[in-house]
Amino acid sequence: MKLKMYQIDAFATRVFEGNSAAVIPLASWLSAELMQKIAMENNPSETVFFIKEGEVYDIRWFTPVDEVDMCGHATLASAYVLFELLDYSSDEIVFNSKSGLLKVIKKEHKYEMDFPIQAIEPCEIPQKLLEAFGVTPIKCFHAMDYMLVFENEDEVLKAKPKLDLLKELDLRGVIITSKSQKYDFVTRFFAPKYGIEEDPVTGSAFTQLVPFWNEVTHKKSFHAKQVSARGGEVFCELCEDRVLISGYAVKYMEAVIEV
Repeated sequence: MKLKMYQIDAFATRVFEGNSAAVIPLASWLSAELMQKIAMENNPSETVFFIKEGEVYDIRWFTPVDEVDMCGHATLASAYVLFELLDYSSDEIVFNSKSGLLKVIKKEHKYEMDFPIQAIEPCEIPQKLLEAFGVTPIKCFHAMDYMLVFENEDEVLKAKPKLDLLKELDLRGVIITSKSQKYDFVTRFFAPKYGIEEDPVTGSAFTQLVPFWNEVTHKKSFHAKQVSARGGEVFCELCEDRVLISGYAVKYMEAVIEV
């Protein structure tokens, strides 16, 4: 069986930046086992598959080691493929996922994703997190992930967590964040339990970050940066119980895989 595959750098204006995702459009679903093997073989942080179902697209995301319920950058990459490479005629796409309906709107050269917020709750800092980072954050929250708020951007930039300890946590991953002089806030994301030591840009993390920074600053619109090695800028806005997450994308590669 031959399948077309596109490798897209999401939250990037040029290749080698942002977060890379392998996008594979399907006519019908493959087995979960085969999709997982493809994701492991590809080995970017996410491989995404979608099929058309009526007026929407069913979508599934796989890391190299497991299927996940939500992935922002791979959703943006999928929208880019449909809009720019597969002649999708409308300016709006609706994806149906395990996390509900996810809408993406094309606005000039940017792609705006409409995701539900993840309600964060304050919590005690797990001992493993303290040991992993060696720095005591100002605050700790949890939702889909743990979120640590650091005193300043320098602490975020210099963080070198012990990944073996992060693998033992009960949630998906760990977000770290702080205020910034150049941006509204900066962030990084670690999910070694899912085969992602550090994610270059994590769209889904902003469903937790935006409600927090809204509470702190009383702003609704933000220009943030994920300060990983590749890095990526994210434009986001709080709209009631939804978060609008916008960014650019570029194509790195088209290929045909045989499975």
